[in-house]
Amino acid sequence: MCNLYANTMPVAAMRELFSVRADRDRLGNAEPLPAIFPKGTAPIVGLGDDGIRWLANTHWGFVLPQTSKKTGKPIQPKAVNNARDDKLRSSSFWRSSFEERRCLVPATSFCEAKGRNPATYVWFGLKGDEARPPFAFAGIWRDFRGNYGDDQRELITSSIVTTTPNELTRETHPDRMPVILYPDDYETWLTASADEAFNLLRPYPAEDMVIHQSGEGLKSDR
Repeated sequence: MCNLYANTMPVAAMRELFSVRADRDRLGNAEPLPAIFPKGTAPIVGLGDDGIRWLANTHWGFVLPQTSKKTGKPIQPKAVNNARDDKLRSSSFWRSSFEERRCLVPATSFCEAKGRNPATYVWFGLKGDEARPPFAFAGIWRDFRGNYGDDQRELITSSIVTTTPNELTRETHPDRMPVILYPDDYETWLTASADEAFNLLRPYPAEDMVIHQSGEGLKSDR
């Protein structure tokens, strides 16, 4: 499970790391994002119909419309920001996006909360020479057009794929962790068959990860 992550990469660094041409970059002068929450702005790398990668901001969470039990009128929808690997092929909510619209979700760390009142926020990342080595989650995306609370909106929405936890993350969240892809697998995730892509959904090795920081109230990773 992942309900909070950070992406503090400069836009130019994202273009270089994920092989996105400047003319396919729709981020503009985007600022670093030390805390991305559900329904927040989440940059992703997708694949165009012409096979060329693009970079754009999305709404983190597939929109699930909701109605009031009292009035029957639309209310603020739910953002389903995690997609379980064991549901991708069986649930109609996820299946077409997994088969047709996979994406890379750039990140520099992610957070899991342990306990409550107060919770301990544990920020995980990858080992490397940099303070926050960049990486990408396996993601999926789809368009949304419709009622969003009181407004009609058109959005690109995204969700992060989760899998079983490794030994490091299990101590904080015993059920799920986001799928982190190796750079050599980016192309496969974006372009290969559903069967080949599904084979990439596994826990990232614990020995290649670190805890960047841990403590109460740490709701951002700068």
